[in-house]
Amino acid sequence: MGKYKQISKDQRLQLEVLLKKKFKPSQIAVDIGVDRSTVYREIQRNKRERGSYSCAYAHELCNIRKERFCKHRRLTPAMESFINNKLTQEQWSPEQITGYCKTHGIDMVSHERIYQYIYKDKINGGVLYKHLRICSKPYRKRYGSYDHRGKIQNRIGIEQRPAVVNERTRIGDWESDTIIGKDRRGAILTVVERKSKFLQTAKLPTTEAEITGKKMINALAPFKQAVHTITSDNGHEFAHHGHISKKLEADYFFTHPYSAWEKGINENTNGLIRQYVPKQTNITDLDELFLQLITQKLNSRPRKTLQWKTPLEVFMTNFKPPKFVALDT
Repeated sequence: MGKYKQISKDQRLQLEVLLKKKFKPSQIAVDIGVDRSTVYREIQRNKRERGSYSCAYAHELCNIRKERFCKHRRLTPAMESFINNKLTQEQWSPEQITGYCKTHGIDMVSHERIYQYIYKDKINGGVLYKHLRICSKPYRKRYGSYDHRGKIQNRIGIEQRPAVVNERTRIGDWESDTIIGKDRRGAILTVVERKSKFLQTAKLPTTEAEITGKKMINALAPFKQAVHTITSDNGHEFAHHGHISKKLEADYFFTHPYSAWEKGINENTNGLIRQYVPKQTNITDLDELFLQLITQKLNSRPRKTLQWKTPLEVFMTNFKPPKFVALDT
């Protein structure tokens, strides 16, 4: 009966009355002068949770949608202040800003509008654009020398890892790697929980296996109850995996050679850390407090894959810490 257009409040009232009289949608469409699909769409979009239709309720929903989607939102000083803070202090992306605001009921413009605001600031001589994440050539660990250093004893391959780890339905499955410093002096140990993206880091003076093992145990000891598996690559720094496994009472697995994607969550996290610790950084001079600040920032950053919750929120929601944990490393 013609092109679809939204029905009026009077038509909604007629629709409610006719539905109560058990009229079929096709009959109602003729009576109120709209297409049959319009009636079906109106009922489906605006019915109550229990399935009944109310004119007042439907009209209220319609007004809410108009306010939310049709009104052009103005970038207010309060929004600008929030954007500036999250960009410069927390290094959030525009999409993370809008996602967080939507989840927490904070008025905010779209992420496209935030990009426009940033680029306008750049034209005017501002520096907000410098805080955007710039995609440069990704860092890649070099695996070619492993054969010269000998194979890791008693390693268990990732093919034997329980299938539940791939599902990411539980807290407690971790991935580990190292970020190597300039001239291979010093490194950063990174350990990431797969479901929550919760991160733990530690500064390594060297990549000796004994030191790496102790640092990993210390990093995960407070969360021992939530350590079921650990997965790393075949670097010599993880040669003390047996000691790590025993102390944390967790199963330890190794990826296949040249298969960084098998611990992709950790690889992605290392890329985020590189925003603060670029290549050619002398990690031996890196301040421990600065490293912990980086870790805190990443754990407090809302993630799209977590429905705009933070890794810290997701992890602590699922983790019940024991009263006391002490390990002799």
